[in-house]
Amino acid sequence: MVSSGGYLQALHRHQDAPMANDEHVALLKKGVEAWNQWRQRNPEVRVDLSRTGLSGANLSKADLSEADLNKASLLRVDLGRADLRRADLRRADLSEANLAGANLGRADFSEADLIRADLTGAELREANFSGANLIEANLSGADLRRTDLQGAILIGTGLFRR
Repeated sequence: MVSSGGYLQALHRHQDAPMANDEHVALLKKGVEAWNQWRQRNPEVRVDLSRTGLSGANLSKADLSEADLNKASLLRVDLGRADLRRADLRRADLSEANLAGANLGRADFSEADLIRADLTGAELREANFSGANLIEANLSGADLRRTDLQGAILIGTGLFRR
Protein backbone atom coordinates (compact mmCIF):
# COMPACT_ATOMS: atom_id res chain seq x y z
CA MET A 1 0.00 0.00 0.00
CA VAL A 2 1.31 3.46 -0.82
CA SER A 3 1.57 5.75 2.20
CA SER A 4 -0.87 8.63 2.58
CA GLY A 5 1.94 11.09 1.79
CA GLY A 6 2.77 9.50 -1.55
CA TYR A 7 -0.72 8.60 -2.69
CA LEU A 8 0.01 7.44 -6.18
CA GLN A 9 3.74 7.01 -6.51
CA ALA A 10 2.95 3.64 -8.02
CA LEU A 11 0.65 5.19 -10.63
CA HIS A 12 1.37 3.90 -14.11
CA ARG A 13 -0.54 2.97 -17.20
CA HIS A 14 -0.96 -0.29 -18.99
CA GLN A 15 1.05 -0.35 -22.18
CA ASP A 16 -1.97 -0.88 -24.40
CA ALA A 17 -3.73 2.32 -25.52
CA PRO A 18 -6.23 4.08 -25.54
CA MET A 19 -5.81 5.43 -22.08
CA ALA A 20 -7.32 7.45 -19.30
CA ASN A 21 -7.74 11.19 -19.38
CA ASP A 22 -4.29 12.59 -18.44
CA GLU A 23 -5.86 15.53 -16.58
CA HIS A 24 -7.85 13.16 -14.37
CA VAL A 25 -4.77 11.06 -13.61
CA ALA A 26 -2.78 14.20 -12.71
CA LEU A 27 -5.56 15.43 -10.42
CA LEU A 28 -5.73 12.06 -8.65
CA LYS A 29 -1.96 12.15 -8.11
CA LYS A 30 -2.48 15.24 -5.93
CA GLY A 31 -4.18 13.06 -3.30
CA VAL A 32 -7.66 12.11 -2.19
CA GLU A 33 -8.47 15.41 -0.45
CA ALA A 34 -7.60 17.51 -3.51
CA TRP A 35 -9.38 14.99 -5.77
CA ASN A 36 -12.59 15.06 -3.73
CA GLN A 37 -12.60 18.87 -3.69
CA TRP A 38 -12.25 18.90 -7.48
CA ARG A 39 -15.10 16.35 -7.78
CA GLN A 40 -17.35 18.55 -5.63
CA ARG A 41 -16.67 21.52 -7.90
CA ASN A 42 -17.08 19.45 -11.09
CA PRO A 43 -19.84 16.89 -10.49
CA GLU A 44 -20.85 16.82 -14.17
CA VAL A 45 -17.44 15.63 -15.41
CA ARG A 46 -17.29 11.95 -16.42
CA VAL A 47 -14.03 10.70 -14.89
CA ASP A 48 -11.95 8.50 -17.22
CA LEU A 49 -9.35 6.37 -15.48
CA SER A 50 -9.76 3.40 -17.81
CA ARG A 51 -6.73 1.14 -18.23
CA THR A 52 -4.83 3.15 -15.63
CA GLY A 53 -2.49 1.34 -13.26
CA LEU A 54 -3.32 2.31 -9.69
CA SER A 55 -1.94 -0.79 -7.97
CA GLY A 56 -1.12 -0.25 -4.30
CA ALA A 57 -2.54 3.28 -4.22
CA ASN A 58 -4.30 4.71 -1.17
CA LEU A 59 -7.67 5.94 -2.44
CA SER A 60 -9.54 5.49 0.82
CA LYS A 61 -12.65 7.72 0.90
CA ALA A 62 -12.12 8.86 -2.72
CA ASP A 63 -15.15 9.99 -4.72
CA LEU A 64 -14.95 7.83 -7.83
CA SER A 65 -18.69 7.69 -8.41
CA GLU A 66 -19.60 7.10 -12.05
CA ALA A 67 -15.88 6.89 -12.96
CA ASP A 68 -14.70 4.82 -15.91
CA LEU A 69 -12.20 2.34 -14.45
CA ASN A 70 -12.71 -0.22 -17.20
CA LYS A 71 -9.68 -2.56 -17.37
CA ALA A 72 -7.86 -0.57 -14.66
CA SER A 73 -5.18 -2.30 -12.61
CA LEU A 74 -6.28 -1.87 -8.98
CA LEU A 75 -4.29 -4.69 -7.41
CA ARG A 76 -3.99 -4.18 -3.62
CA VAL A 77 -5.47 -0.66 -3.87
CA ASP A 78 -7.08 0.80 -0.74
CA LEU A 79 -10.60 1.90 -1.64
CA GLY A 80 -11.97 1.54 1.87
CA ARG A 81 -15.08 3.71 2.34
CA ALA A 82 -14.67 5.07 -1.21
CA ASP A 83 -17.66 6.12 -3.31
CA LEU A 84 -17.80 4.00 -6.46
CA ARG A 85 -21.53 4.21 -7.11
CA ARG A 86 -22.35 3.51 -10.76
CA ALA A 87 -18.63 3.19 -11.62
CA ASP A 88 -17.54 1.12 -14.63
CA LEU A 89 -15.10 -1.51 -13.34
CA ARG A 90 -15.61 -4.05 -16.11
CA ARG A 91 -12.60 -6.35 -16.49
CA ALA A 92 -10.67 -4.40 -13.82
CA ASP A 93 -8.18 -6.21 -11.58
CA LEU A 94 -9.14 -5.57 -7.94
CA SER A 95 -7.32 -8.61 -6.54
CA GLU A 96 -6.49 -8.15 -2.84
CA ALA A 97 -8.06 -4.68 -2.91
CA ASN A 98 -9.58 -3.17 0.22
CA LEU A 99 -13.18 -2.18 -0.54
CA ALA A 100 -14.41 -2.45 3.06
CA GLY A 101 -17.29 -0.09 3.73
CA ALA A 102 -17.21 1.25 0.16
CA ASN A 103 -20.36 2.30 -1.65
CA LEU A 104 -20.45 0.15 -4.79
CA GLY A 105 -24.15 0.42 -5.51
CA ARG A 106 -25.01 -0.08 -9.18
CA ALA A 107 -21.31 -0.39 -10.10
CA ASP A 108 -20.42 -2.72 -12.99
CA PHE A 109 -17.82 -5.34 -12.02
CA SER A 110 -18.64 -7.74 -14.86
CA GLU A 111 -15.69 -10.01 -15.63
CA ALA A 112 -13.55 -8.22 -13.01
CA ASP A 113 -11.02 -10.00 -10.80
CA LEU A 114 -11.69 -9.55 -7.08
CA ILE A 115 -9.59 -12.46 -5.82
CA ARG A 116 -9.13 -12.13 -2.02
CA ALA A 117 -10.65 -8.62 -2.11
CA ASP A 118 -12.07 -7.29 1.15
CA LEU A 119 -15.68 -6.21 0.63
CA THR A 120 -16.59 -6.31 4.32
CA GLY A 121 -19.65 -4.17 4.96
CA ALA A 122 -19.65 -2.81 1.40
CA GLU A 123 -22.83 -1.50 -0.21
CA LEU A 124 -23.27 -3.75 -3.26
CA ARG A 125 -26.95 -3.17 -3.90
CA GLU A 126 -27.80 -3.58 -7.59
CA ALA A 127 -24.12 -3.99 -8.54
CA ASN A 128 -23.26 -6.22 -11.51
CA PHE A 129 -20.76 -8.98 -10.76
CA SER A 130 -21.72 -11.20 -13.71
CA GLY A 131 -18.75 -13.33 -14.70
CA ALA A 132 -16.56 -11.78 -11.96
CA ASN A 133 -13.91 -13.78 -10.12
CA LEU A 134 -14.56 -13.43 -6.37
CA ILE A 135 -12.47 -16.38 -5.17
CA GLU A 136 -11.84 -16.00 -1.42
CA ALA A 137 -13.29 -12.48 -1.39
CA ASN A 138 -14.59 -11.38 2.01
CA LEU A 139 -18.24 -10.44 1.64
CA SER A 140 -19.07 -10.40 5.37
CA GLY A 141 -21.81 -7.91 6.12
CA ALA A 142 -22.00 -6.72 2.50
CA ASP A 143 -25.41 -5.63 1.21
CA LEU A 144 -26.06 -7.96 -1.74
CA ARG A 145 -29.70 -7.07 -2.37
CA ARG A 146 -30.53 -7.21 -6.09
CA THR A 147 -26.84 -7.82 -6.90
CA ASP A 148 -26.23 -9.72 -10.16
CA LEU A 149 -23.90 -12.64 -9.42
CA GLN A 150 -24.78 -14.64 -12.54
CA GLY A 151 -21.73 -16.62 -13.64
CA ALA A 152 -19.56 -15.19 -10.85
CA ILE A 153 -16.97 -17.46 -9.23
CA LEU A 154 -17.75 -17.42 -5.50
CA ILE A 155 -15.44 -20.17 -4.19
CA GLY A 156 -14.28 -19.48 -0.64
CA THR A 157 -16.54 -16.47 -0.07
CA GLY A 158 -18.63 -18.23 2.59
CA LEU A 159 -21.89 -17.21 0.90
CA PHE A 160 -23.08 -20.77 0.50
CA ARG A 161 -22.19 -22.45 3.79
CA ARG A 162 -24.28 -25.44 4.82
